[in-house]
Amino acid sequence: MKRENISSGSPWEEIVGYSRAVRVGNLIEVAGTTAMDGDVMIGKGNPYLQTQFILQKIEKALIEAGAGLNEVVRTRIFITDINHWEDIGKAHGEVFKHIKPASTLVEVSQLIHPDLLVEIEATAIISR
Repeated sequence: MKRENISSGSPWEEIVGYSRAVRVGNLIEVAGTTAMDGDVMIGKGNPYLQTQFILQKIEKALIEAGAGLNEVVRTRIFITDINHWEDIGKAHGEVFKHIKPASTLVEVSQLIHPDLLVEIEATAIISR
């Protein structure tokens, strides 16, 4: 099967050795995605805004890989404070209310930067 690596252009992809997303056949895996836009943090202190921005970044990667949000079958959500689950869940629900992928939400001790509150991974399967 052909493998396609999708890049965001981040210098960290080369340094760390990862891709924003990888498509193999009809399976697309989107790497852990945060609210960083280059060197700019979106929604500092606001888990809802961070989640909205993250889901937009995930959608962009999926589109580049030949899919969309409708093909998402799983999301994994990592948050630094479980008390924010409702704000994060609200933003997730606004995007996935009718798609309803399998989803996991887990509290972690920290992410790569102390102001990042949310990180999300996604898996999509396409029929074409």
